[in-house]
Amino acid sequence: MAVLTVGFDLDMTLIDPRPGMRRAFEVLGRQTGLPLDGERFANNLGPPLQDEFRRYVTDEDLVISLVTEFRALYPEIVIPQTVAMPGAAESVAAVRELGGRVVVVTGKYAPNASLHLEALGIEVDHLVGELWSVAKADALREFGAQVYVGDHIGDVVGARAADAVAVAVPSGACDAVQLSEAGADVVLDDLTEFPAWLRAWASAGEGPGLRHERRSLDQQNAP
Repeated sequence: MAVLTVGFDLDMTLIDPRPGMRRAFEVLGRQTGLPLDGERFANNLGPPLQDEFRRYVTDEDLVISLVTEFRALYPEIVIPQTVAMPGAAESVAAVRELGGRVVVVTGKYAPNASLHLEALGIEVDHLVGELWSVAKADALREFGAQVYVGDHIGDVVGARAADAVAVAVPSGACDAVQLSEAGADVVLDDLTEFPAWLRAWASAGEGPGLRHERRSLDQQNAP
């Protein structure tokens, strides 16, 4: 029998790094002379960092340089200002209570993601970084995740591509309507609702049914 495996996104799903993100952009902007908008960046976390810097420069070597500089600033500026999202510890604990494994699949640079988890005392079985949207499906399939929890439509896309139940929380840049329209199987008000949902889902054995229903609807709606 397959072991219950639940995947989580990181930014704005398990953690809130926005204050440090804003600050890091301010510092990097002063160092480079670029008009980096930390407020916009912090309020739209999810897409790859490279894409954000391409809003300001077109030279790919400079983009790579900016990414490297940002990552160097990250441990000192962002890690100390980051807090866990409400319900994060309880959600991880709920998976453990059911004998399950916890996998974090994030677009964030893995070494910095690991620092966040360590600083906040969030213990996971596996961490995979620098995967975005549909690319997240590769890691989710590798670890056999039946559920993936995220806050962005890119997370929903990744979960669907991995045939995992897509559980969404509107705590980031995407609201509940956007997440639902992207194909989320479940949209919770926030992560504090996840433990109860997971226990009910596991008790009822609804996972395969949800995925079957989703595929059936997809077939009905096919052109």
